[in-house]
Amino acid sequence: MSRVETVTAFTDLYLPTVNGVTYTVSLWRERWSCRWGTMPVVYPRMDGHQPAADEYPVRSVPAPLYSRYRLGLPTIPDDLETPDLVHVHTPFTVGYAGIRFARKREIPVVASYHTLLDDRADQHVPESLVEGLEYTCRAYERSFFERVDHVTAPTSFARRHLLERIGADVDVTVVSNGIDVDFFRPVDPTTFRRLYDLPSERPVLGYTGRHGPEKNISEAIDAVADLDVTLVIGGDGPVRDELEDHARESSADVRFLGFLEREDLPAFYSVLDAFVFPSPVETQGLVALEATACGTPVVAVDEGALTDSVIEGETGYRYEAGDIGGFQYAIWRTLEENDRLSDLCQRRREMLSVDHSLEQLARIYDRLEP
Repeated sequence: MSRVETVTAFTDLYLPTVNGVTYTVSLWRERWSCRWGTMPVVYPRMDGHQPAADEYPVRSVPAPLYSRYRLGLPTIPDDLETPDLVHVHTPFTVGYAGIRFARKREIPVVASYHTLLDDRADQHVPESLVEGLEYTCRAYERSFFERVDHVTAPTSFARRHLLERIGADVDVTVVSNGIDVDFFRPVDPTTFRRLYDLPSERPVLGYTGRHGPEKNISEAIDAVADLDVTLVIGGDGPVRDELEDHARESSADVRFLGFLEREDLPAFYSVLDAFVFPSPVETQGLVALEATACGTPVVAVDEGALTDSVIEGETGYRYEAGDIGGFQYAIWRTLEENDRLSDLCQRRREMLSVDHSLEQLARIYDRLEP
């Protein structure tokens, strides 16, 4: 049993927004309370979510550059009690408030390294300013993470990035965010296949997630253009119209399913012969782990965290970024070895579980307890 029982999470991203950080914070809160204690959360107030008793929304304003997000004011709720430890999940205003709160109450503070800020600089400024913005992002991240007692990173790639590219002088332990393997498991996809009229006579490949330029989804469309397969794409985002235009102009059989409800995801993964993941900017790539837990091998770009999250020849195959022929070959190998890979994917389910991750976290927390 962990000596640390109450851990207060501070995050700039939370419900009702759907993304990897929100998913992780919500799942950790749920599972931590089942075995160790409680995990209250402080987050920016947004319409569409009714806070529970241990959720503490703070006043917020629209976030610059990202209209669908809110930026919380760096304030501490008056009725927030002192926990055993603080865990901050984002390096912005609420995250800074969490560090300040921990220092004032003289308790340890841990941070998770979820997002590579400098990787998206080219989306926000002209090319001539990209290098300067990347430098500023790295300096900002370095300053933030050097203020905490310990950092967790979801993959060894993310750890290396923080230590080597960002240059942060911090202690970092690799702890996967983990997934709910009770929920993400192989299921009968028959109903899902019928609902979306997906073929059974040829392979079905798929992707789900945010349709952003950094996700590089167009590369998947290009890769399947000359293959006798169907590509299904779930989710939504700012470049969806461009992707649909690109698909229409190609010879690929591409189906856009739109946003999928969470309860549909196990059937979505289970209907696929392979999950394709061309995004080079992941710190972990939770959807790859979800697919793996459902017994679906992954074809992923050999970049970022996917070099760790997708085990070559065991949970799928990787290809070099921009190499469409290599992408197609990885797809072919995955389909040829599908039964073997699917079996190996399912054998890794326990290692992917959030409970395994929280056991590691509990040991870190206990070492930091004053």
